[in-house]
Amino acid sequence: MLSIQNIKAWTDKHLKGDPVIWTVVFALGMLSILVVYSATGTIAYFKYGGNTEYYLLRHSFLVILSFFAMWVAHKVDYRYYSKLSRLALWLSVPLLIFAWQFGVNLNSASRWITIPLINQSFQPSDLAKLALIINLAGMLSKRQQNIHDFKKALIPMLLWCGVICGLIAMTNLSTAILLFLTCMLLLFIGRIPVKYLAMLAFVGVFAVSIAMVVGQRGETAISRVENFINKENIPFQAQQSYIAVATGGITGKGPGNSSQRNFLPEAFSDFIFAIVVEEYGMIGAGIVILLYLTLLYRGMKAAAASGRAYGGLLSAGLSFAIVIQAMVNMGVAVGLGPITGLPLPLLSMGGTSLLFTGIAMGIILSVSRGEIEETPDALSKKQFSNLPKKEAA
Repeated sequence: MLSIQNIKAWTDKHLKGDPVIWTVVFALGMLSILVVYSATGTIAYFKYGGNTEYYLLRHSFLVILSFFAMWVAHKVDYRYYSKLSRLALWLSVPLLIFAWQFGVNLNSASRWITIPLINQSFQPSDLAKLALIINLAGMLSKRQQNIHDFKKALIPMLLWCGVICGLIAMTNLSTAILLFLTCMLLLFIGRIPVKYLAMLAFVGVFAVSIAMVVGQRGETAISRVENFINKENIPFQAQQSYIAVATGGITGKGPGNSSQRNFLPEAFSDFIFAIVVEEYGMIGAGIVILLYLTLLYRGMKAAAASGRAYGGLLSAGLSFAIVIQAMVNMGVAVGLGPITGLPLPLLSMGGTSLLFTGIAMGIILSVSRGEIEETPDALSKKQFSNLPKKEAA
């Protein structure tokens, strides 16, 4: 018979690392299943002949898959990710170019590649984002001793940030800008001089300018910003999102009782926070925001507790990437910014987004797990046991 002691013993053995992060991720995952089911019920009914559970089963499988990816990632020593990220970074360059030129076109942007045999779409930008942040943390940690050396320290980081963000911007400007800002923040934490950060900002502006002219989303981005500033021609999806938020009230309409899910485009993805507010009210929205802030706090706590510069930078970079994207998504849903098309991490329906977010959370847990297992007493015993017998005596 299960007991609290048995459950705790099982979690201590199999779910290592920061228990608060595990709890928050599981809570967001369960909420995601509930809200996505509500947001997709009508679509599934008409698209799949009355099968309202189609997206529920599909999304539940993806959530479980992302949990499994997180569990596997947290089992790996985070130091190994530095080497893996180099391969992933080099691989992401041709994948991003291929997606830009020959990828599956949805909503006037070719961001997806169809994987043969399994016939599933894959978004290379998710791989590129994760690889760039991991690699940037590794480069920063190795160059701390000569951090002021422009040629050896900064040039490689400038090139990688410019190339990856520039290629992503060809099909997804909002993701590229958000990734670039995360890289700037990580470089600042990594003690890069401000004058060099200004040079990186120039590289970013140049890359975005090229993408606005050559890429696929330049006109769309400009029109979205103009509509947000002028408030004269509010897009249909924004109008429906504002209605959902306004009618949510304090406690909401209740789970599954959303009205705007029948009118709001991308209610299960880009605007899922509007459905959260409509069904769970201001209280539910506040809890969701608190959960993301808790993730940021625990991620930064793991970064501060890490005994290695690489672990600290890695945890900080991934935490900022996830939480900043969440805040931007929620801000768009309530009218605090122009439409971006960014999903809400851990809540929105999606394949590669959920999977790579799960991997990122697993890496953060790996950082916290390493520091939890290597307590000062354990390190002292390890160092003492490695001494020659004569000295140990």
